[in-house]
Amino acid sequence: MSLEVKNWEEYTGHYDQSIKDREQYWSNVASQFLWHKRPSLIQSGSMSGGDVKWFEDGKLNITENCLDRHLLHSPDKVALTFVSNDPKAKKIEYTYKELHQEVCKTANMLKSFGISKGDRVCLYMGMTPELMFSVLACARIGAIHSVVFGGFSAQALADRIIDAQAKALIVSDGSLRGNKVIDLKSIVDQSLLISGTECLETVIVHKRANLDLSLNSIDRWWHEHQPMQSEKCPAEIMNAEDPLFILYTSGSTGKPKGIVHTTAGYMVWAQYTFENVFQVKQDDVYWCTADIGWITGHTYITYGPLLSGKNTVMFEGVPTFPDASRFWTICDDLKVTHFYTAPTAIRALMSCGDQFVETSDLSSLKVIGSVGEPINEEAWHWYDKKVGKGKCPIVDTWWQTETGGILISPLAGITETIPCHATKPLPGIEPVLVDDKAKELTETKAQGNLCIKSPWPGMLRTIWNDHNRFMETYMKPYPGYYFTGDGCKRCEKGNYRITGRVDDVINVSGHRVGTAEVEDAINQNNAVVESAVVGKSHPIKGQCIYAFVILNEKTGVSEDDIKATVVKHIGALARPETVMIVSDLPKTRSGKIMRRILRKLSEGEFDELGDVSTLLNPDVVQQIRHSLN
Repeated sequence: MSLEVKNWEEYTGHYDQSIKDREQYWSNVASQFLWHKRPSLIQSGSMSGGDVKWFEDGKLNITENCLDRHLLHSPDKVALTFVSNDPKAKKIEYTYKELHQEVCKTANMLKSFGISKGDRVCLYMGMTPELMFSVLACARIGAIHSVVFGGFSAQALADRIIDAQAKALIVSDGSLRGNKVIDLKSIVDQSLLISGTECLETVIVHKRANLDLSLNSIDRWWHEHQPMQSEKCPAEIMNAEDPLFILYTSGSTGKPKGIVHTTAGYMVWAQYTFENVFQVKQDDVYWCTADIGWITGHTYITYGPLLSGKNTVMFEGVPTFPDASRFWTICDDLKVTHFYTAPTAIRALMSCGDQFVETSDLSSLKVIGSVGEPINEEAWHWYDKKVGKGKCPIVDTWWQTETGGILISPLAGITETIPCHATKPLPGIEPVLVDDKAKELTETKAQGNLCIKSPWPGMLRTIWNDHNRFMETYMKPYPGYYFTGDGCKRCEKGNYRITGRVDDVINVSGHRVGTAEVEDAINQNNAVVESAVVGKSHPIKGQCIYAFVILNEKTGVSEDDIKATVVKHIGALARPETVMIVSDLPKTRSGKIMRRILRKLSEGEFDELGDVSTLLNPDVVQQIRHSLN
């Protein structure tokens, strides 16, 4: 059976088979991969037991599927195209043969420093090829990689090093982001002064920004060790359920959660979803603009495209440097066919003006995609018209760090797309909507809390060193289901629309109002660049709607105009009690709006904001606070 679904009839056939005979379906899919021992046990365990396993008696190495198997028929095909932060720099291409060599040299370097199977290695780097080499090198030798986004603070980095008990860390001396140089090595040095980081035995420093550094006793230069290593490194044979990586994601409270993904299930899901959602052909050029520090960069820059044998683009810079045409210039220069980015980036570029996109041809594009949060309707239509030129299907993908890959999404050119809708589940995924009493809502048209009914290969297995937290967060809220934490609407045709986190649903006088829905309405106002909506305590209504809004420019638009826009698009029940005009919104380095902080600000709980130093723009928190005083 082919991995790829090619038309709607095949989708319905695959989906039906994946539900009726789950084990046979995934056994057939898994047979497409390179194994040292083919699995005979396809799936065991349960959601309620928190002990799901896939292909558990199989043995393999994921990098042999990413690299070695392609050397047999396409060693000279481009695997990785690197685009520098510097717009004048030439692209750098690595064929599958060259990427294999670099990964093996990096793996041998790690081995020379005593890193072996099961050891944890933290990666704190800019978006350069060496980051991808390092990720794959860890997988090559069976070490567990934990990529920490190169914008986190010293404390945040230390927390992750300590929790993972990392034995080694690879760091760029500096990261180039637009006209800024981020001194990553000094942040590492600060983190290693924090008690508990003594587990680190080696820090490997990759010279990217040519900063003037003095090395510490455990520091080693990449350029003094990696280039002279052998270009051959036998792949460690892994058990299917051996951990592949830990990726930390923040919770609303408490320390970051170390999400654990294992080798075989994640591998199968990464390639399967990449091929079916994006429909990338052999000679296409695929570009995901995410950072490898996040799950999107793991699955849809690194593993998914390489498992599929495609050309994946890696970009070091930012979308607005040297100006807001950078994304579109790169698309033209590389003849990008598949482009995958975040709604935050789309809205930011939209606010810069159409002239930056209209100067580019973009005729090479076949498919465009959205990832990270629900996309509002105005941005969806702008993306469709200005970037896709009305001819590219938009894959509005829904998934999470915890899911390993896409769960609900249109399949490009196959599924009918609907603005702001993730549409249909992928084969193997059984989404259900439940009410607050854990009752499954069986009618087609419904709104409730989104859960997943049956295990899928790419799902997380646990939280590192805290399986109880894993159970409490994901498996116990609705026994027998995986709880996504998201609210969702299902229309009469069975299409799904994510409405945002359940704790971002506001109960106004008994009416449940999704923050994403209100934000979408506010953003219909042409003067609005971006908005964030939270619930604020109200003595009569229980909660009222509090909106933080960034305006495009001083247009004379008032707070009452914003409220009227919401009433027009949703109704009076969703009218914000307060509209606060702000210059910016608190965001993570990945562009996620921190609504938790906005809720605290709206309630006046200024002493409970927590650590804001890891935000992209921590100063904006104080600006909003002063405005509220």
